[in-house]
Amino acid sequence: MSTTRLDLRHGTQRTFAHLLVSTLTVSVVNFTVWFAVTFWVFVETGSVMATGLIAGIFLAATSLTGIWFGSIVDRFGKKAVLQASAAVSLVFYAVCLAFHAATPAESFRDPASPLLWSFVVALLLGVITGNLRTIALPTLVTLLVPAGVRDRANGLAGTATGVSFLVTSVLSGLLVAYDGMRSVLVLAVVVLAGALVHLWRVPVPGARPVPATPGGIDLRGTLRVVRSVPGLPALIVFTCLNNLLGGVFMALMDPYGLSMVSVQAWGLLWGALSAGVIIGGLVVARTGLGARPVRTLLLVNATLWATTMLFPLQASIVLLTVGMAVFMLLMPFAEAAEQTVLQRVVPYERQGRVFGFAQSVEQAASPLTAFLLAPLTELFVVPFMSDGGAGARAVGGWFGTGTDRAIALVFVITGAVGLVATLAALASRPYRRLSAAFLAAGDAGTPAPAVRPGAAGPAVTGGHGPADPVAACTPAPEQACAPA
Repeated sequence: MSTTRLDLRHGTQRTFAHLLVSTLTVSVVNFTVWFAVTFWVFVETGSVMATGLIAGIFLAATSLTGIWFGSIVDRFGKKAVLQASAAVSLVFYAVCLAFHAATPAESFRDPASPLLWSFVVALLLGVITGNLRTIALPTLVTLLVPAGVRDRANGLAGTATGVSFLVTSVLSGLLVAYDGMRSVLVLAVVVLAGALVHLWRVPVPGARPVPATPGGIDLRGTLRVVRSVPGLPALIVFTCLNNLLGGVFMALMDPYGLSMVSVQAWGLLWGALSAGVIIGGLVVARTGLGARPVRTLLLVNATLWATTMLFPLQASIVLLTVGMAVFMLLMPFAEAAEQTVLQRVVPYERQGRVFGFAQSVEQAASPLTAFLLAPLTELFVVPFMSDGGAGARAVGGWFGTGTDRAIALVFVITGAVGLVATLAALASRPYRRLSAAFLAAGDAGTPAPAVRPGAAGPAVTGGHGPADPVAACTPAPEQACAPA
């Protein structure tokens, strides 16, 4: 099998294609539930605080469960993890559907109702359980895709993310407008049941077990693995800093855009911009990331932060649209680059824990900025840029004044800080060490194939298996390749 191009029609890459479609379908359902319950709670209660609490619960739970979910991905077979994730979400949604049908509608209209929040939390638990798939998917790329084309497979995963955003933004609003949460939950139960049947029919080979892999979360061991790869701690810290600065967009992008266009136009614009993620992912799948994905990651970030400095210089929806289009187009390159690096330098039996650890650390940063920045902007930057303020007197003549220009100033400053940090990372010793470690790793992250007891195969100690983990298996797949 060629290792220079992605071929989803044959072998383990075909299996990956099935799992990618399954993950895309389940992700659309889970995120539709999340978006829908947010819309629905606002429609029912009229409470902005309630919708903010839903976002806070989801983001906090995502950060807190990442390390635990990573340990589950490492300890159990990948197919079992995917099935368990869908099954648990299905149970939560089925119980919520019955609860919704049995509860008087008036109970959901009070933002302080315990019944309302029991319903919301149960739904969010179903959505968050789906994050197991998010962590498992890059480890499946390592298992099923040859090392030379993993960057392209990661690009396809980015495309799936873009498709899920696009479909979710439309589907959730339509379902809530048509029938509230009932139709959302009926759809979720039906689709997840279908996903379980589909998964049951997909054979997923397993890597040779590693007896030394400990059970439990084993955070100490995960930290030891992260520290053992030269430059990897710096990469995680760098991504955390990016997310910390990226919290600016969570807090201020909607107010900035809505200062220039209507709510309807803003929603349609974001629906169209989601296509950028799809296109970017397809470009990665077609061309790959080159031989130095760490360099690609940093150059992409430098471009993104430079764009953040430029699009707010004037109050223009055209400049904003162009800037956000660049963001959406390049996001899959950054995501695929980080995943490709981790897949190559981290031992396969530890990848779930490392991906989960990275998710927890990186996801914790963005909400922190989002929660802090909005009040800081309103209390300090807005007066600074209002008529009579020091900023308005200094740059207001060409930059503009008022609340929207205060938000624009925050974007410019954030972009400048991010650009300086990225250029410093490019010139740093950890960057050079991680690049060297990536080039020296070869196929170190590739799992060894599972072999039938007594059959000829690579020894348990020593090197790793071939890039295609099923290539060395005998023709009896149900025996030669232990199911994951």
